[in-house]
Parts: sequence; C-alpha cells; structure tokens
Amino acid sequence: MDWMIYGANGYTGRMMVEEAVKRGLRPVLAGRSAASLEPLAKKHGLPVRAFALDNEQALRCGLNGIGLVMHCAGPFSATCAPMLEACLDAGAHYLDITGEIDVFAHCHAQDARARDRGIVVLPGSGFDVVPTDCLAAQLKRELPTADSLVLAFEAGGGPSPGTAKTSVEGLGKGGRARINGEMTRVPLAWKTRTFERDGEQRFAMTIPWGDVYTAYVSTGIGNVEVYMGVPPDTAKKLRRLRLLGPLLGLGPVQSLLKKQVEKRVRGPSDATRGKTGCVVWGEARDAAGNEVKRRMRTPNGYEITVTAALGIVARLLAGPAPKGGYYTPSALMGADYVLSLPGVALD
Repeated sequence: MDWMIYGANGYTGRMMVEEAVKRGLRPVLAGRSAASLEPLAKKHGLPVRAFALDNEQALRCGLNGIGLVMHCAGPFSATCAPMLEACLDAGAHYLDITGEIDVFAHCHAQDARARDRGIVVLPGSGFDVVPTDCLAAQLKRELPTADSLVLAFEAGGGPSPGTAKTSVEGLGKGGRARINGEMTRVPLAWKTRTFERDGEQRFAMTIPWGDVYTAYVSTGIGNVEVYMGVPPDTAKKLRRLRLLGPLLGLGPVQSLLKKQVEKRVRGPSDATRGKTGCVVWGEARDAAGNEVKRRMRTPNGYEITVTAALGIVARLLAGPAPKGGYYTPSALMGADYVLSLPGVALD
C-alpha cells in the first residue's frame, strides 16, 4: 500500500518522516509547496506530491493510488474536512494528529460513510489522544461501573507552531466538558485542582482536550473532565480573558494572535524534547463511591506523537484491514497499546 504524510515539511511532519525512514517505511511526502518538500525528499530519496487542500481537483489527483494518509497539517479545524472528503472519495484510510474536539465530532459523523468505503478514520493518533484514550480504556476495564472520568497531563518542552495556533483558536470557543453524556460548553479554566507527582502537588486547570469527546466513545462514561498542569497564574489569566468572550474568536483578533505565534514559536529543539517528558493521570469513579486511579509517564509529547502514529500506520499497512469506520486509538489498537510504545510506563 502506498501511503502519504501530508504536511511533511511541518514541525511534526518532519519528525514523522525521519522516524518512518528509520523504520524502513517509504511514505510519499506531500504538502502545499513542492519547494518546501523537495530538500527533505531528496535527503531520503522519497517521492513528492504538492497540492493545496482548497483545490478539490488537485487534492483528488494528489491522492491517486494512495491507500493511507497521515495528515499532519493543522489547524485541523480548517484542513480535516477537505482531506477526509478526499480520503472517502479515494478509499484511503485517514489518520491525523489533531486534539480538536470539533474535528473528532466531524470525523465521527462520517462513520457510516467510512464503513461503506471500508476505510479507517482515526483522528488523534498522536499525543492527542493516544495516551489519555488508552488510559481511559484501562480504567473502564478495571471499573466497568464507572460513570465519572477525570484525565490530566503535565507536558514539558513547549508547543509547536501548529499546537500554539490551535490553542489560539480555542480561546474564542471557551472550555468543554462531558456532562451526563452531553458535550457542554463551560468557561475557560472552568475548574482547578491538584494532582500528585513525585510527592508534590501539581496545579492543573480544565481544558477542552480531545478526550472530552473521544473518551465517551471509547468507554461510554458520561462525565468527563480533562485537566492540564499549568502555573496558577495561567488559570488566573484565562479567567480574566472570559470577559472578552466572543471577541477572542473574531477573525482579525485570531489573525493577529496567530501572527504572533508565527513570529515567536518554533517548537522544542531535539535537546529539549530529549530531556522533557509527560505525566498522565486518570481517575474513574462510580455511583457507589468506588474509585480507580492510574498514573503514566511518557516521553515528550511530540516524540510519542510520532511513535504512536507510526505504530497505527504499521498496523494498517500490515493488514488484515479492520472493518471500515470511525475509531478511537484504544478501539483500534487496544487499551494497552500505549504501553507498547518506547519510554511509556505506568507509574
């Protein structure tokens, strides 16, 4: 099966290409600009296809003969829909590395079409949301009666430009939580609490992380909150931003903030990624007061994004192909998949 990395010249895309080649894989490198792709392609002797996602004819030509797309070009709020449509048309499996709730919802809404086409649609195949989704599935397995789930993570190293731009988009949408099975809008930094790490209490706030959507699909647990470890001042600043409300979502404001990201954010260096990791917490409870907790350590979020995503690619390339449809990572790969990845362990 020929397969493609779209956005191969981006921060995470380049990492994906380098690791894929180390594993003996030979993806087609794709993106909007041939000039940006060719140096990387020449380095590894890989083919290039250049096409924009807003050109329907070029997009469909670009996927000719491709059986799987690893989509790495965000923000996925803008790029997922056209690429997914093209994959459905071409009969190509669709994977991406999003963490955006609305993107998960859009992909899930295409489940019946994906089943008809016999393709796997699996958004969130990286740090968003493989570790947390697998942890949620493990907790559900241990406490089948769970009706409440809390997930949290603390990540070191800083964001890539794409992640930072996605965060900017999120400012205008506020927070999200799953309450009694329903996706519910909540204020920015809606709740705060602490989690224990190495004998210390780590401050965290609720964020609209992808698991608010996907954990319900994976586990059926109807109440889901996701927290991120941050300095307390960060939560205070976000709560002050609530006063700006919809203004943060206006086009000119978003454009200004994203330009600042382009100027200032480069993503963590190789050295920074190598010396920073992540801690993930999970807590499940049921109506009788029973509770299970787990804590997991992983490499830097970008490192595990690459290994997690390529592990899913390898599964689909090796066959046999699973039934078509929408999948979460744990649904396709199993609750313990994350524990097979380099540097991941339960604490």
